[in-house]
Amino acid sequence: MKTPETIRALYLESGGTPPVCKLGDIPGSVLADGDVLIRVECSSLNYKDAMMLKGLGYNLKEFPFIPGIDVAGVVEDSDHADFKAGDKVVLNGYGTGESTSGGFASHVRTRGDCLVAVPDGMTTQDTMTIGTAGLTAMLSVMFMEHEGVSPKSGDILVTGAAGGVGSVSITILSALGYRVEASTGRMEEADYLKSLGAASVISRSELENGPERPLMVRRWAGCIDSVGGGTFSTVLSSLHKRGVIASCGLAASNQSEISLLPFLLRGTRVVGIDGGYGPIEERKEAWARIASTLTSDQFAAMRTVVPLSDVLGLADEIIGGRVRGRTVIMVDQ
Repeated sequence: MKTPETIRALYLESGGTPPVCKLGDIPGSVLADGDVLIRVECSSLNYKDAMMLKGLGYNLKEFPFIPGIDVAGVVEDSDHADFKAGDKVVLNGYGTGESTSGGFASHVRTRGDCLVAVPDGMTTQDTMTIGTAGLTAMLSVMFMEHEGVSPKSGDILVTGAAGGVGSVSITILSALGYRVEASTGRMEEADYLKSLGAASVISRSELENGPERPLMVRRWAGCIDSVGGGTFSTVLSSLHKRGVIASCGLAASNQSEISLLPFLLRGTRVVGIDGGYGPIEERKEAWARIASTLTSDQFAAMRTVVPLSDVLGLADEIIGGRVRGRTVIMVDQ
């Protein structure tokens, strides 16, 4: 397995809050171990990436370190039986950009059993429009389906709707025939959310303070929740019988005060969604579903495309909840 002498990267040179970040050439020896070398075409900007760039929530000990939890590109060298030079691949999670060097670089090296081939009909930009956030959204839909939720069951609520997980969730659910209600703290984005397929939009303030009583009026058959906190408990108390929450984020809080009554009297269920790890076959299925469900126009409607040099300036924006949809980073420009 060859190692490039140097790679171009946006990297953390040292720790701190904020850490010292630079864009330039560094030795290829920083690449992770693995049996597949990828020439990166694009990545994406996620909340986790922004936290690392700002020195929040991570305790890195080895520098330089390259963030970027999402990767899409072309195989340059491979010792793995399933991949050969020239194959287009996508990599999400499995520690990429968190414990091993990530996608904000010209090259990434990883294990082939963590990779998924870019589905037919999708470009590498499309896969990064989805990224970890969108993969989490598709997994949430699949698990709700597994629990018996269908378009005939009733409305589906999407919280944190203007963010990455929310935008992709609305688009997928709408394409599958669900009636979607979107909850957001940015009501100025209502037209954008409706353009993605939301039938109605409500303010986060209706949900975030928790329910008035353990069992509220039944409003939704299911929910994809990336917010947590009081929003989670309000939704839990407002589900139909046999309703399902796909819990996939904690933008507001990782704590929620709940009653057991919705579980005992309405048979509600909560499914935890792990978008960063999980069986590779499950992830391959999710990517196949995405490719068969969404169109190139729908991918384009959710994304903003920026060069790698713009990423540092956007970190504060995504942490502050001011980024709409998905941000695709063109690493090879």
